[in-house]
Amino acid sequence: MTKTKKDPVLVVLQLSGGNDYLNTVIPYTDPLYRDNRPGVSIQENDVLKIDGDLGLHPSMGPIADMYSRDEVAIVHGVGYPNSPRSHFRSMEIWHTCEPDRVGTEGWLGLAAREIDPNKENVVTVVSFGPSVFRAITVPGVPVACVNNLDEYGLLTGITSEQSRDKLLNRFTRMYAPAIGTSQVMEFLGETGLEAMKGADILKVAPETYSSSVEYADTTIAKKLKGIAQVHLAGLGTRIFYCDHGSFDSHANQLGMHANLWTEVSEAVSDFFADLREHDAADNVIMLLFSEFGRRVRDNGLGTDHGAGGVAFVIGDQVKGGQYGEYPSLKAEDLQQGDLVPNLDFRGLYSTVLENWMGLDATPIVKGAFEKPLFV
Repeated sequence: MTKTKKDPVLVVLQLSGGNDYLNTVIPYTDPLYRDNRPGVSIQENDVLKIDGDLGLHPSMGPIADMYSRDEVAIVHGVGYPNSPRSHFRSMEIWHTCEPDRVGTEGWLGLAAREIDPNKENVVTVVSFGPSVFRAITVPGVPVACVNNLDEYGLLTGITSEQSRDKLLNRFTRMYAPAIGTSQVMEFLGETGLEAMKGADILKVAPETYSSSVEYADTTIAKKLKGIAQVHLAGLGTRIFYCDHGSFDSHANQLGMHANLWTEVSEAVSDFFADLREHDAADNVIMLLFSEFGRRVRDNGLGTDHGAGGVAFVIGDQVKGGQYGEYPSLKAEDLQQGDLVPNLDFRGLYSTVLENWMGLDATPIVKGAFEKPLFV
């Protein structure tokens, strides 16, 4: 009997705030790592070694286990030229693929428009969390934004008007200065009613769900559990988006970074275990990225905004391993004290769009870029 081919699904987990690349994938044999980080380096004995030179943060055990099963691609040195080291501007660049001007269309919003040009499914894109992400917003493209599957969030008309207005105001405040109020209001006007329909559709997801996987009581675990519920309900959602953080580790980095990676690693591992239990993992990959890495030299208690970073792509269909090169830590190779990106993030996106989602990446990422072939 031939199996019906399932549509590919993408889950994006945004590590908001600038995740520290050097303490996530640790060059534990490089003396320059310890020389530059007297305050925040990870002891070699604690590193979860993945080869003779590199290892993962000690809090990433569940992801290290998945890596050992070839389910994790580590994509090194991701970024773009001339990093502005501003959270807002850098995230905007990642979201719109426009490093040289202010973009108005999210890359995944454009992808969704290709997937469902006639808006036949208002839950093609589902976002979990209290804010709408620029990456998924394009005027006329429906987005169902859910704060919590049990008590609905943005634009759904199910929660109180007051909290809905608060979320609308937040979206307007975030994006109006960059792209103009008229465009923000156009987007909200076009998507508001569709989101209300989406909320009604998504209500069925928790009702049909049962699982032996016990997710942790953390915000990211709740988001990924919600994503699992919607995916398992078979509603045709192709793009899921959520975030966790903040990874902005200017101070108290050691404890803070460890807690964040514990939460992310456990939640990601539980999410895929949940999908496998329901024979629903084979058409899902997850992309983890952050808007930039951190400075090579610590500031004593933490690290400041940097440039080159690391991305992860996880799933049963991923060709596990390492892609690209770890940028040099030598002083003469740094730019303004930062690791220099050697893989344009738009190449990372191009692999996801073309090799996974089956779309033409060029109009979405605005060009052709080197593609790491992890799927």
